[in-house]
Amino acid sequence: MRFLTTTRGFDELAARPYADVLIIGGGINGLATLRDLALQGVDVALVERADFVSGASAASSHMIHGGIRYLENGEFRLVHEAVTERNALLRTAPHYVRPLQTTIPIFSTFSGVLTAPLRFLRHGKGRPRERGAALIKIGLVIYDSFSRGGGLFRGGSVPRHTFHGRRRSLAQLPDLNPGVKYTATYWDASLHDPERLALDVLRDARAVGGDRARAANYTAAVGTQGGHVLLRDAETGRETPFAASVVLNTSGPWTDLTNLALGDPTHYMGGTKGSHIVLDHPALLAATGGRELFFENEDGRIVLIYPLKGRVLVGTTDLEHDMRDPIVCTEAEVDYFIDLIGQVLPEIPVDRSQIVYRFAGVRPLPGHGDLAPGFVSRDYRVESEPLAGGQSTVLSLVGGKWTTFRASAEHLADRALELLAQPRRRSTKGMPIGGGRGYPTTERARQQWIAAHAGAVPAARAATLLDRYGTVAASVIAAIATDPDDAPLEHAPGYSTGELRHLAAAESVVHLDDLLLRRTSLAFTGGASPEAADEVAAAVAPTLGWDAARVAGEIERGLAHVHAADPAWSEASAR
Repeated sequence: MRFLTTTRGFDELAARPYADVLIIGGGINGLATLRDLALQGVDVALVERADFVSGASAASSHMIHGGIRYLENGEFRLVHEAVTERNALLRTAPHYVRPLQTTIPIFSTFSGVLTAPLRFLRHGKGRPRERGAALIKIGLVIYDSFSRGGGLFRGGSVPRHTFHGRRRSLAQLPDLNPGVKYTATYWDASLHDPERLALDVLRDARAVGGDRARAANYTAAVGTQGGHVLLRDAETGRETPFAASVVLNTSGPWTDLTNLALGDPTHYMGGTKGSHIVLDHPALLAATGGRELFFENEDGRIVLIYPLKGRVLVGTTDLEHDMRDPIVCTEAEVDYFIDLIGQVLPEIPVDRSQIVYRFAGVRPLPGHGDLAPGFVSRDYRVESEPLAGGQSTVLSLVGGKWTTFRASAEHLADRALELLAQPRRRSTKGMPIGGGRGYPTTERARQQWIAAHAGAVPAARAATLLDRYGTVAASVIAAIATDPDDAPLEHAPGYSTGELRHLAAAESVVHLDDLLLRRTSLAFTGGASPEAADEVAAAVAPTLGWDAARVAGEIERGLAHVHAADPAWSEASAR
């Protein structure tokens, strides 16, 4: 067994407490900006108050999509950019971003699903009966025009949408509500492992920037001191002032709270909460036919039923939220999801016992006054303010979404480069990400990769690790091969002790929940049981220097974080 020591990111920042740029917020937008600036040769540092990718970026619907429903708001620029970025990610991150067939069931010609893909056309003439289907058709035609040449499939062509009546719809998806009148089917993309893709972006930033691209999790920006940003190690309470010419606030829905800590009470944000549940339900999984079902409830909220990792993801809500309150998936939201599944797939019984995981997050939307959440722009912008008591400039990213992270990071990096009077050296367009670099995209290439890496581990294990990490699996396999105590976990047999020790040593793991929630899929698939948590903690304890008391505390904390969005679990554990 290997006994390793890991260097905390805070220690690296405290040893050299200055950089050209300081990024506050370690979600996907902050990490992508770190990568972009590192590629330009900028001395850049990033801090995240909790673990990397543990906030809004960890609560997505696991989709990389063009945003067909944003056409309703007339956001053509955003949809075009999002489709372009989606198509690029299918090529640069094929290990995690994959084509996704999406079907919209339509139950009413007039008021059915996505009744107004183009909201501004609602004044159009004609009977209501004609308008619903016609507007959906218009939206999909426009979406198709943005998607041409996207490279979803070999040859660069994207299948156009299809529009079917009741008989053919039920032939394709026989479990659909027999009252369905139409289905419209188009293609977007799925994001199988958001957290791992973000960690790949971080790994790439560190690889290109070296000691000029530093990142520290569990490090908070808590105020200012002497015109500099005051950083605090969340684990030890140690503090250090940190000097930077440019400060980038990429803390998502916490942007205003971060600015308040820096002495600037802004009111940029108006995020809305979105919750999801994950079900272990073979019949529901089969009913999806391997595609996403995407529809609009009568209250106007968008809902999806989505097969992923052998489970079914159901979401999402769109509710106003105060960032000072806990972010949980309420029982009312669970009732809402179960009711909606029953409306679309009435012959598939669903109950709470089939839920293996629930999660919730807040979208980093701009403030929107009385505007309904569904109509708030998903676009992004950058706001600029001076750092209180200092000479630095604070740039705040307002908005942003998973699909457009590369583009928004490039935009924010360009603003920082302008302030630094430095030129852009290269673009991140078309640049492979992490395990997507050299990823085998044909079955023949896949088998060749597996054969080349089998031996150190069995071929079946090499295939599993390739699916899990992309080509980064090569380093995982190498670590496993040199770990004499590697063995599969009894309660999570898809993982092994040597694999987990490697993740703990190589991926800035501080707490057990970092592994259960973000370095692995154990929590998402319902595999983070108390028994599995015990095994994972025991496996990594020597690597992370945990004694028996620390192990016990980490297990308690880890399970609490796994169930953080479940208020019933939290109440039961508090008794």
